[in-house]
Amino acid sequence: MTGPDWVRDAVFYQIFPDRFARGDGPVDAEAPTRDNFLGGDLDGIGAHLGHLRELGITALYLTPIFAARTNHRYDTIDYLSIDPMLGDERTFALLVEHAHAHGIKVVLDAVFHHCGDGHPAFQDVLAHGPASPYVNWFHFQQFEPEPVYLTCSGCQYLPKLNVTNPEVRDHLFAAVDKWTGLGIDGWRLDVPYMMDNLPFWRRFQQHVKAIDPDLYVVAEVWEAATDWTRGDTSDGAMNYRLRDAILGFVTDHRLGGEWLARELETISGEIGAAGGLMLNLLGSHDTERLLTRCGGEPHAARFALGLLMAAQGAPMIYYGDEIGMRGFNDPDCRRAMVWDQDRWDHDTLTWLKRLTRLRREHVALRRGDESTVTASENVIVRARSHPEETVLVLANRGNAAERLAVGTGTGRDLITGEQVKLGAVAVHPWEVRFVRPD
Repeated sequence: MTGPDWVRDAVFYQIFPDRFARGDGPVDAEAPTRDNFLGGDLDGIGAHLGHLRELGITALYLTPIFAARTNHRYDTIDYLSIDPMLGDERTFALLVEHAHAHGIKVVLDAVFHHCGDGHPAFQDVLAHGPASPYVNWFHFQQFEPEPVYLTCSGCQYLPKLNVTNPEVRDHLFAAVDKWTGLGIDGWRLDVPYMMDNLPFWRRFQQHVKAIDPDLYVVAEVWEAATDWTRGDTSDGAMNYRLRDAILGFVTDHRLGGEWLARELETISGEIGAAGGLMLNLLGSHDTERLLTRCGGEPHAARFALGLLMAAQGAPMIYYGDEIGMRGFNDPDCRRAMVWDQDRWDHDTLTWLKRLTRLRREHVALRRGDESTVTASENVIVRARSHPEETVLVLANRGNAAERLAVGTGTGRDLITGEQVKLGAVAVHPWEVRFVRPD
C-alpha cells in the first residue's frame, strides 16, 4: 500500500481551536453552547506545543480555521483567509513552523462538500437569483417564493457546493494550493460520503499528490471505509468502526472478546492494505467524550486507550481526553480545555505517555501486522507481528484476574520489565499488558 510513510509512525491530536487555548491565557470557562465563542486562537495552540510533545504527539489535526461565522467554522465564508478571531496568515505560518520544529505535523480540515451562507458567491445568488454568475456553484431548486437549495444535513446555513462545476473546483483547489504552500502536511475530508461524487475526490487526491505525495489525505467515514482506503480518493479514513468495536467491548458486557475479534477481522477486510494509514480514534468533536462514554470510570477509559494504541493505524487523541475531561455530545464535548493541573487525571496522562513511548520504541506496535491470538468473554489477546519483533497485547476487561496461555517459553512485559512465562501470563482486572516474547 502506497501513501505517506510517516503516518504509520504518527500519534495524532485533535484540537477544536475555539476551545483549546489563546495566546494570552486559557479560553473562557463558560459552558459551551452551539453558538458561543470561548476565544481560543492559533497563538494558544502554539503556546502549548510543549504539552503535545511531552504527550508523544507527532501530528496535529485542526478542525476548520478559515473565515466563518460559527465557533465550529464548518460554514466557510473565505477559504483563502484565516478566521480573524484565530489570527492571520502570518500567525498560521508561524504555528506550522513551530509545530515542525517540535516534530509535529499539521493536518487541516477540507470542508468542500458545503460552505457557509455567508460565502460571497452564495450571497450573490441570494441577491441576484438566476442572473448571478455563481448560480451554478450551488444546487438551487427554486427561487420563488423563497430560495430552496441543497444543504448539509438540512442546515440552511450550510449550502451544498456543486463540485461538478469547474469554477467551484478551481476555487477549492486554489485553497489547497495556498495552504499546502505554507507547509501543511495533509487534509482531513469533511463528510466526503455526502457528496456522492467519487470522481471529485479522485481529482482532489490527484491534485494533492501532484503537489507532494507525502501529504496525507484522510476521509471522515462512519461506516465501512472501503471506498476511502484504495488510495484513489484518500490514503485512509477516520476509523469510527474501530471506535465502535473497542468501546462496545469496553462498555457493553453483552459484547465479549470473541465478538471484538470478529469485528476487528471484519474491519480489516473492509480496509484492506490501508490499515497502517487509518486514523484511529475513541472520541472527537462529533461524539461524547471517552470518559463519559465509559460511564465516568477512568480505569475503563485507560483500558480503551490501551486497545487504541495497540491497533494498526495512527492513533488520535481528542484534546482533553488525556487529562480525563468529560462531556456528552455536541456541544458538551466541546468544552474549554482544562489547564489547571490540579484538575487533571494524572494517572490517565501518565498511562497515555507510557503508551506513546511504547509505540515509539517498538516497531511492531507501529508497523506490525495484527491478528487475534485468543479471545473469550472478557479477554482478547492480539499479536502485532513485524520482521524485527512480535508484541502480544493482552487485555482483560473482567473483574477477576485471568491467567492466559499465549505461547511457550518466556517473554518480557514492556511496561514493568518483568519476565513472564508465556504459558501462564497473569492479567489483572481491567489491565492491558504488552509482552514481547523472548
